Amino acid sequence: MKRKLLIATHNQGKLHEYRKLLQDLPLSLTYLDEIGIVEEVAETGSTFAANAVLKARHYAALTGLWTWADDSGLEVDALQGAPGVHSARYAGSDATDRDRFEKLLMELDPYPRPWTARFQCVVAIARPDAGVECRSGTLEGLITEVPRGANGFGYDPVFFVPQMGRTLAELETTVKNGISHRGQASREAKALLTNLLKG
Repeated sequence: MKRKLLIATHNQGKLHEYRKLLQDLPLSLTYLDEIGIVEEVAETGSTFAANAVLKARHYAALTGLWTWADDSGLEVDALQGAPGVHSARYAGSDATDRDRFEKLLMELDPYPRPWTARFQCVVAIARPDAGVECRSGTLEGLITEVPRGANGFGYDPVFFVPQMGRTLAELETTVKNGISHRGQASREAKALLTNLLKG
């Protein structure tokens, strides 16, 4: 009997990544759209972990299902950690990825180079009968002055990974997933799920 796991997202790309990651576990994955949940949880936390926990707890309580929720974003040192938890809404709620990274580059322009930054991701797993546990991942890098690459999404075209010599948007998806903040957090969360399923 497979346990049902709710992936708390409307994002098909994210869902596809998680399906692939968790395919060898005895789980039946569902997601918000599939079970008719349209309400969004207000991300009022001041950290990625707080927001991931808010989402995981809310949807687990609402559905009675084990729930996987994540929150992630970009922290730029010159901007005192901005855009941080506001990464997705940095240039307004209707902004495109390009709008967001162009605003970032404009804000950074007065500051001396190099612009050090990191991507952070926290995955929270909530069980209705047992609280929430979190796992996290971090990827250090630099912000480039011009976007490069056509893969990925968000700030990937301006996030340069020194050990790869490329931006995230220039990497193949499998390579990116191997080093990314979300990849790290997801693998840790998968290990946690594996143990919870044994219990």
